[in-house]
Amino acid sequence: MEENKIAEVQPQQETAPAVQEAAPATQETAPALQEAAPATQETAPVVPDYSGKSLLELSQLFCEFAASADRLQRAKEGEAIKSAFYKVLLKEKEKVEESALDSLNSVEENFKALYASYKKERADYNRQVEAEKEANLKAKLAVVDELKELLEKDEDIAATMPAFRAIQTRWREIGPVPVQNFRDLNNTYQLYVEQFYDKLSINRELRDLDFKKNLELKTALCEAAEKLAENEKVVDAFNELQRLHDSWKDLGPVAKQYREEIWERFKAATAVVNKKHQAYFEELKQSQRANLEAKEALCAKVEAIADAEVSDSREWNSLSKEIEDIQAQWRKIGFATKKDNQKIYDRFRAACDKFYARKREFYGGVKEELEENLRKKIELCELAEQLKASTEWKKATDQFIDLQRKWKEIGSVPRKKSDAVWKRFRAACDEFFEAKEKAMKEVRSRFAKPMRKAESEKDRLVAKYRALEQELATKENNILFFAGAAGNALVETMRKSIDAAKEELAALREKIAALEARDNEAHDNEAHGNE
Repeated sequence: MEENKIAEVQPQQETAPAVQEAAPATQETAPALQEAAPATQETAPVVPDYSGKSLLELSQLFCEFAASADRLQRAKEGEAIKSAFYKVLLKEKEKVEESALDSLNSVEENFKALYASYKKERADYNRQVEAEKEANLKAKLAVVDELKELLEKDEDIAATMPAFRAIQTRWREIGPVPVQNFRDLNNTYQLYVEQFYDKLSINRELRDLDFKKNLELKTALCEAAEKLAENEKVVDAFNELQRLHDSWKDLGPVAKQYREEIWERFKAATAVVNKKHQAYFEELKQSQRANLEAKEALCAKVEAIADAEVSDSREWNSLSKEIEDIQAQWRKIGFATKKDNQKIYDRFRAACDKFYARKREFYGGVKEELEENLRKKIELCELAEQLKASTEWKKATDQFIDLQRKWKEIGSVPRKKSDAVWKRFRAACDEFFEAKEKAMKEVRSRFAKPMRKAESEKDRLVAKYRALEQELATKENNILFFAGAAGNALVETMRKSIDAAKEELAALREKIAALEARDNEAHDNEAHGNE
């Protein structure tokens, strides 16, 4: 809430008129004074706090406001809703991508149209109010002139007093005048009223009745002012006190013996309300100073974050979360002092803008790098697809291993395309290695058939060992690549196949060693027999 600076209400002290002895009493009695007129000066309403509202809520609030019967008397509320709306709109536009701005622009155009209609209506109303105040000023000047003319007449009380009462009634019925004319006009009127009581010869009975009625009305104003001291809504109480003072000024004097007493009572009640009002705004100032200090601390945090050196996306995301937390803390803090509130907001906004500008710049470079990595991986996919049908198993295997190495050296690609390009590359690799596996199985099956008599058991086992050894080397190379892939089903299958191949190689080595030992023994026996 912005700080309200309203000058203390100082009650106007009674001026005791010199009342002459009245003429003999008449049957005429003074009519009762009417109720005091409303305050002639407008008081600043307390504007609700709309921070934390969404665009939809603010739009709805303004629609309700624009449809209210007293909208033209609540201009500050309308401006507060508008200010909050554009602050939220600006933040929302910074968050969304350009493609999503059309929706926000549509919301803004609808709000603009509604506000423009209200603004035109408000301008017409203000012109009307000012015209009415000017008309009221002319009317009250005419009343003052009429009162002046009445003072210059020397008529019988029976004729003069009703005319005076009629002048007072018309004065109170006329509405407010321009603020710049209020004080001089009111002082002139009060001067003529006092002169009327001083100079006009009235009978004692009528004068005393008038004094008595004024005392009753001023006593009621004192009671109302004293009741205001119990009102917890300090600003409302202060504004009501101003209206009571306006009513006090419109009343005439009381009997001389009561003037000081009634004045001191009203002044004492005024002092209590003024003191509470002053204490309220002093407390508000202290709260606003504390809010300013809290916001300065948050500004310092954001400025430090905005200047920090950031090297990767993970750190940017972490700092973004920290900025969002700080912004949430900011929204929970109330307003600073009026002179500092906009300055501290601009400082906070500038620090946040700097951070997000650096973040956008960083991700602009990252996007280019991701696109370049995607282009490189697509090239590797194309090479793998050209190579997958090759039956030059050793050469093609080496080439695939080289493609896999290059793939791992290339960095990340855009997340939306990462899965698709990886599946494309893996499909080409799988197709080649599955074809090779099938070919190797055919080789092994041929070795598994009975050997021709010309081929020894040892030769068959050695040939099978070498084929299986080459197959194992290929599998071990492949698993280095597929171990980093998403999903472990293929990796687990290859590991089991490698373990089985190793066990089979070990068994073959034992069989070959046994055959060699047998052949060596036979050779030794043959040699001894020849001797």
